[in-house]
Amino acid sequence: MSIHRALPSALPAGGALPGIAWTRLASRALHALWPWLLPLALTLAWWLSARYELVASQVLPGPELVLGTAREMLANGQLLEHVLISLQRVLLGFFLGSVTGLLLGAAMGLSERASDYLYPLVRLIAYVPLLGWLPLLMLLLGIGETLKIVLVAQAALLPVALNTCNAIRAVPSRYLEVGRTYGFSHRQLLLRVILPAAFPTTWSSIRYALTKSWLALVVVELLASSEGLGFLMVDSRQLYQLDVMLVAVASIGVIGFLLDLILARVERYILRWRRAGFGP
Repeated sequence: MSIHRALPSALPAGGALPGIAWTRLASRALHALWPWLLPLALTLAWWLSARYELVASQVLPGPELVLGTAREMLANGQLLEHVLISLQRVLLGFFLGSVTGLLLGAAMGLSERASDYLYPLVRLIAYVPLLGWLPLLMLLLGIGETLKIVLVAQAALLPVALNTCNAIRAVPSRYLEVGRTYGFSHRQLLLRVILPAAFPTTWSSIRYALTKSWLALVVVELLASSEGLGFLMVDSRQLYQLDVMLVAVASIGVIGFLLDLILARVERYILRWRRAGFGP
């Protein structure tokens, strides 16, 4: 009797459970808003400096002007045209570079002979800054689309190749021993042991390669292009259209963030088996 009557008294009072729920909700909301505090503070400082003319509008246009320019450029299709051109270039170059990097990295990681021949050369090329290849490639390829695709592909190829090679080499030997114990063939070891174990590091390098490809494209468009977001940014600066320049800068940042977010979601989807098998 005492046990059964003690249970209700141990429950929280009437408003305790809703109070706990509200506390958790507030904690989640604060956690979600925390990363936005600094951008919001910078935006507020920007608005205040424009509102009270702390910085001349010829140097730093106000947020209202930049937003109005962005709406106008979206309405007349000017911004979308440059965005599509840049996206086409970066996606094509990134695809070619990452696929080549995966094949090259897998060859170096799986074959000692391939590693002896190729790894020093790849490392040597990686030590040369991307812009260091620009003058030579301009002489060989001109300043057309091929130049931009090749530089974007190179920006993606090197990190993917090196990290894929290192990820395959870092697969624990006990994984291979377990696979051999079960009688796996070389093909089964590759598909069921090596590639799944190396995938997280390899995919992280692909995400990093996409970021490098996007930045490389913007730099190339700044220097050798007549269209694209990089060209729009430098052309508007030369014409002192600083509102257009800020729209281009914001577009570059937003698109780069969205591209990385897409790859992060793809990674989460592909690796859902790890959460199901090893925890939440």
